[in-house]
Amino acid sequence: MKDTYMQKKEEVTRDWYVIDAEDIILGRLATKVAYLLRGKNKVTYTPHVDGGDYVIVVNASKVNLTGNKLDQKIYYNHSGYPGGLRKRTARVMKNKYPVEMVERAIKGMLPKGRLGRQMYRKLFVYEGETHPHVAQQPVEFKIN
Repeated sequence: MKDTYMQKKEEVTRDWYVIDAEDIILGRLATKVAYLLRGKNKVTYTPHVDGGDYVIVVNASKVNLTGNKLDQKIYYNHSGYPGGLRKRTARVMKNKYPVEMVERAIKGMLPKGRLGRQMYRKLFVYEGETHPHVAQQPVEFKIN
């Protein structure tokens, strides 16, 4: 009888993908990117091993939100001090901090804890079209 295959961290092979976020809905982009970062696109997927790939997201400033989310969705930050709550709408985040908005959406879909932080380190988000990872020869990943 064959046992279930469990990948070891020494056996992991990682690819590089570049995703153009222009005119893609934020949630759909985040699910696809989290899927690649976790390694669920591979037959060797093992839940307790970081077997995911490196992902580069370009054109983060051109990502879309559906419905009234630009004005109704609120991002919260707290400094830890009394009265230190800061609120920003999605419109403000998209105009001033598009990279942070995309990173937060993706990070929320990764596992919590040490393994999720390890996966998150393989994500690179850029506001414009250019990125400094040309030497890694990333493959373009289409999101339909």
